[in-house]
Amino acid sequence: MVAIEMGLFKQIVTSSRRSVLPLLALGVVAGCAHEERPLPPPQPRVVQRAPLPPNQGVSAARYVAESGSIDLFVIRSSQLALERSGSPRVRQLASMLIEAHRGTSAQLSFAGRRLNLLPSATLQPSHQALLNQLLSAWNFDAAYLTFERNAVREAFALDRAYETAGRSPTLRPVAAERAAVMQRELAQLS
Repeated sequence: MVAIEMGLFKQIVTSSRRSVLPLLALGVVAGCAHEERPLPPPQPRVVQRAPLPPNQGVSAARYVAESGSIDLFVIRSSQLALERSGSPRVRQLASMLIEAHRGTSAQLSFAGRRLNLLPSATLQPSHQALLNQLLSAWNFDAAYLTFERNAVREAFALDRAYETAGRSPTLRPVAAERAAVMQRELAQLS
């Protein structure tokens, strides 16, 4: 009788192994099939700037200060792109932007000197915040292109506003030339 019970026990264990083992294997495979997905890259935050007053024009001092800060931001962020980007397209674009904004910055400084208004050698807080964000960007190239597009759009709007409603006859032609440069840059950044 003990032999029959042992045989029956072996049969139960063997048959349960057959039914349990596939379930265990299925559980292991299901556990391995869990795919970890990386977190999506953080979206660059754009610091909002105070809008230009409608139909009141922009003062010469504000125009020089903001235009100078935009030029400085584009130059510094583009120098950073030359150091960090592996994309030939981004590096080429960065080189072009550096050259263009050194030129617009020189024109602004020359005209500003005649009015005793020199652009600052430091970034305005909003542009400094953008540069800080770019320094820690997870996807550098995407953040760089986004920030450049926004900076050039900001410069284009400022230049157009000063060209049409600015009070200084010395700065209005500078604004017109800068607007043309910004328009070409926007086409290349699209």
